[in-house]
This record gives sequence, structure tokens and C-alpha cells, in this order.
Amino acid sequence: MKTIIASKPAVATLVLAGLACCRPACAQDAPEGDSSLTLGRVEISASKAGALPTRSVLSSVDILGEGLLRDQQVKSAWELFARAPGVMVTPFRQGNESGKLSFRGFNGEGEVNAVKLLIDGIPANDNAGGMPMIGAILPLELQRIEVVRGTNDPRYGLHNIAGNVNLITRAGGNDGEARLSYGSFDTSQLQLVKGVEEGNWSQNYVFGYQSSGGYRDHARGDNLVMAGKWFYTTDDGRLRVGLSARHAQATSQEPGYLTAADARSDPTASYPYAQSDGGNRQLTQLGLHLDAELNPQLSLSTRVYLNRIQDQRWLRFTTTDPQQERVYVETHTGFLGTLTYRPRLALLDGFKSVAIEGGVGAEHQRDRSPRYSTVDEVRVKTTRDHRFTFDTVGGYVQAVIKPVDALRIVPGYRVDKIDGDFSDPSKGVAYPIRDYGVIRQPKFSIAYAAAPGASVYANWGRSFQVGSGAAAFQSTPTVLRPSINDGWESGLKLTPAAWLDGRVALWRQRASGEVKRRLNDPAGDVDNVGETRRQGVDVQLNLRPAQGANAWLAWSLQDATIVKPDPAAPSTIGKTIDHVPRHVYSAGADWQATPALKLSAWGNGQSGYYLTSANTGGQYGGYVLLNAGASYRLTASLALELQLKNMANRYYEYVWVNDQTRHSPGDGRAAYVSLNMTF
Repeated sequence: MKTIIASKPAVATLVLAGLACCRPACAQDAPEGDSSLTLGRVEISASKAGALPTRSVLSSVDILGEGLLRDQQVKSAWELFARAPGVMVTPFRQGNESGKLSFRGFNGEGEVNAVKLLIDGIPANDNAGGMPMIGAILPLELQRIEVVRGTNDPRYGLHNIAGNVNLITRAGGNDGEARLSYGSFDTSQLQLVKGVEEGNWSQNYVFGYQSSGGYRDHARGDNLVMAGKWFYTTDDGRLRVGLSARHAQATSQEPGYLTAADARSDPTASYPYAQSDGGNRQLTQLGLHLDAELNPQLSLSTRVYLNRIQDQRWLRFTTTDPQQERVYVETHTGFLGTLTYRPRLALLDGFKSVAIEGGVGAEHQRDRSPRYSTVDEVRVKTTRDHRFTFDTVGGYVQAVIKPVDALRIVPGYRVDKIDGDFSDPSKGVAYPIRDYGVIRQPKFSIAYAAAPGASVYANWGRSFQVGSGAAAFQSTPTVLRPSINDGWESGLKLTPAAWLDGRVALWRQRASGEVKRRLNDPAGDVDNVGETRRQGVDVQLNLRPAQGANAWLAWSLQDATIVKPDPAAPSTIGKTIDHVPRHVYSAGADWQATPALKLSAWGNGQSGYYLTSANTGGQYGGYVLLNAGASYRLTASLALELQLKNMANRYYEYVWVNDQTRHSPGDGRAAYVSLNMTF
């Protein structure tokens, strides 16, 4: 496959090619030399106290505001990322396992989960890096989503292979909002949020319930979400402490996968052998938060948390395979602490500003993952009973140095250490953790405001991948070191006029020894992919042609190639990694036609992908989906909304392969009407 980026990162770094972030309409101005992009209305405190903001990560940072999120009709919050630049969504549409998000040339299969998920700054991935906890988030409660793509963010280690996303929910306020929706496939949804703020205390409450019959047969599901925040802030605002709690319960049927012919001729069908497939999922998160300004130069931020994931799933892929029951019970307890110092020293009088930040974090996991062979959800035999602990400890230091107004320099360094133990009583085996050693990750970023409305930036950073589940332990004599991911990015952010801004970015990421999970393997083993190279170009444009009108466009060209394969699979050299489309794109426009009427249209799509790393067979999964919406304000506090999803009724699908291709058709044309009330 042809190389699409210059081969030497040093050249790109010096040239500062590969261009940065843009902001669509309603975007707020970012500081000069900042590489971040803001989409939609975002309310962020301008205070200089506290931990360094996500904007200080000089990479492809996108901040999605509430205006793009709260009114969306989705079955799960991962679907909101279809509006995020450069992000690919993978729609399995299999009950509670409905889909995933990914970016930077990583697929959404779950083989290599490369995105760190946080909810209000609290880590929220499962052991393998998956994102079931995203099912405990409602669109109406979101204040913003922060997306960081790249390898140069030192704040997080485990699962932060290609970057991270942080879902920030409402905090404080005395407002309330309710949204009642009904639409296609017998879908009904209620979302309710309420903030109460008085004196030093603030409270926030969330309740949501969704029920849907599903586009396909045997696809009914429901999800209940409850959340709350309780915070106390001192009179002088220098100390803020609080508790957050979140719980979700979901029950869903699974329609299973169809053959290629049946998927096209009868996409809503579900085979008789899948009629007892489905699952139950319970998600819980508790967090203790403390933010303190110790003095005008020194601030502290800490999070202590507990995540619990309980997932029970029955599935059967073919008539010849027995039904299996998969159970995951994971309990994660952890701590994050950040100390930020903004010195005022005579030695630094020549500098505009300096900030130094150090952070530590630790997480202890106690997990269990048994599997059973079943018949109509009745257990026949145990196929495995994996029980393990998985512990991570890490820390980082970084500095944001601003020697002059136009220049920012951000060096950083992170280390991580992993420990744990494993046993399977059903097999009578026990193993220690693989000796990954101390995983060192240097980082460096620079940005320069070359002219008014033009900023160039470049970065280099290292991230890592280690095994998950049984594959993280010494179950085989093979010595497995961490897969080291070295990545760089360079770019340009332009604001040539008040009505136009944009970003172009070039990036590359190379893994020293990538492995991928065997998703249907009772032993929980991995396959060696080998040395890989991912690279791409991201382009984003945002236009505000008139008052009350805005449009945005994002396109990513990406390439994921095996450059040094597993010796057992030499034919994969130069081949594209499976399920990675070459093109990912999205676009949209909003128009406030009258003070009461708002019209919207948006779409997203991708090109096809290969189903295996051997690149045999055809390409599947390409699509373009178009959506539209209208909102009419009946009164100051009441609005009627209509959304049309997949307006052209385009057929699209997720596809994988075992003995033959297996297809999961996506939803057909759908319409939803909502009543939104503020109080």
C-alpha cells in the first residue's frame, strides 16, 4: 500500500505540517497558539486555578458542546461520536453490545481498544479497554465531551494508546430540563435532569429510561439510568469537595448475525437459533472529588473512585455452534491525584508564564470472567472460570512553558507499572503477571502563533499496549513485552476570517509489537499482529456564513498497515489491518430560520474495510447516512422537536467473518418526535 505521509517524523516536525484544530459555529475563541477545536456552545470557567485544562494538550483536541449533544436521539451515548471529527463508530447492534468508538486507524472490534474513557475525569474502561460504562450516560446530562487524539497526553497511561475521551456532565445550576420522545421501532424515552444550587451547596440529579422494540426482530431492549452529584464549595471558592454516583441497568435481546443473502433480502430478520440470545448489564460508578487551591500558585485535584461492571450475555453465532454464556464481573477501585504549580519566581521574569504539573494514579481490579456452554440460557458445562487481579500504578510530570506570548513548549514524561495474579479453578491453573517492567513514555509538544489567526504545532509521544484478561499473565512461556507506540503529529490551525476557521493535521503512529484479543476464544488468548504503522490526514472546516447559520465538515484519510508481521503469518506484510476504513467523514449545518424555528441537517460515513488482515475477499461496511431535524419553540420553556434518521433509508451493516461473512444490518429510516421542557 502506498505511503501517504513523509517517512521521517523529524521532517514533519520541523516543517510543522499536518495541521490543527478548527471550531464550528458557536465556537468560543481559543488562546493564541492553542490547537484545540470547539464545536457547539460550551461553558467553561476561565479561572487559571486547578489542573491544566485539556486545551493545553497540543494535539488534535476537539471539544463538543452541549448544543451538539443534548437534543440527539440515540440508543446509546457512543452514537453521539458520529458527530465528532475523525472518530469512527462501529455499530454491532447486538443488544447491550451495541457499538464502539475508535480513531487514529484503530478499529472498533474490541481486539485492540485504544481509547481511554473517562466520565467526569474518572477512568471508566473495562479490563480489556472496552466502554460498557458509556451506557450509563444520557445525552441530556452532558455539558461537553473532550476528545484528545494522539500519543502526547501524559495524564493517562493504560488504554490511552491513541488518545482519550472525557464525558463531562452538568454541575451546579438551578435549572431543570425534561425530554420525552417517541418514534420508530416502538421507541420511547424519558430524560430528566435537575440542578439545585444554594449557598455553598450544589446538587444535580439525573433520571432516564428508554425502551425500544428495535429495527430487527428479537431486538427489544430497555435501559434505566440514575445519577447524582452533591458538592460543597467554601465561601472563598478555594475548596470544592463532592460525591458523584451513577447506576444503570439494561436488559436486551440480541437478533444475531445474518448471512450476506439474508441480510440484503430481509434485513429485519432474526434466525430461530438466536431467539434465546440476549443479556443483562448493571453498571455502577462512585466518585469522591476534591479540588483545592492551596495558595495562589499551587492547586490540588484528586479523584477516588469505584467502578463495578456486571454483564451476563447469551449468544450463538451459527446453527452448528452451541450457545455460550459470557459473564463479566469487574470491580475497579482507584485514585487520581494532580498537583499544579504556577510559580512566580525572579528567575522566570523573562517568561510570560510557566506551569508545572505532576500526577499519580493507581487502580486495583478484581475481575472474574467465566464462560459456559448453554442451551436456551441453561448451563450445560463450564468452559472457563477466569479470576484475576490487575493493578496499575503510574505517574507523570509535565510543564507548559510560555517564553513569549506566541510560543508554547510542553515537555512531559510518564511511567507505569503493572502487577496482578490469575487463576482458573476449572482448569486447576494459576499464573503471575507478565513482567512488563517499568513502562517509560516521554512526550513533547510545541505550538507557535505564527501570525494573527494562524497557529502551527507539532508533537511527539509514546504510549503502550499490554495484554488484557488471561493474556496479561504468564499462561505461555512466550516473553511478551509491552507494545510501544511512538507517534507524532504536526499541524496548522487557521482562522482567516471571523466566519471561517479550520485545521489540517498529519499524524503517524507506529507499534513495536501489537497483539489483538481472540474475541471468541475461551482461553482468552491473543494473536500476534506484529509491527504496525498507522498514519493519516485530518481536515476540518467550520463556517458561519450568516447570523444564526453555521456549517461544519470533517474528513479523515487513514492507513493502518502491518509492516513487520507475525512470523507465523508472513503473507500479511504490507496488508491493511482488518475493519479499518480508509476514509471517515462527517458534515452538518444548523439554521435558526426564525426566533422559534431551528433546522438542522447532518451526516456521516466511511469507506469499506477488509474483514481479515490477509485482505482476502471483498470490502464491506461502507456507508453514508443523512439525518435531519427541526425544533420549534412553542413557548419560552417548551419546544417540539422532530428528527429523521437515515432519511434516504440507505442499507448499511457491520460485517465480520468466521466460516462465512456474518452481517448485522443497521437501522432503516426512522422518525422521532420529542417534547423538550425547561424549568
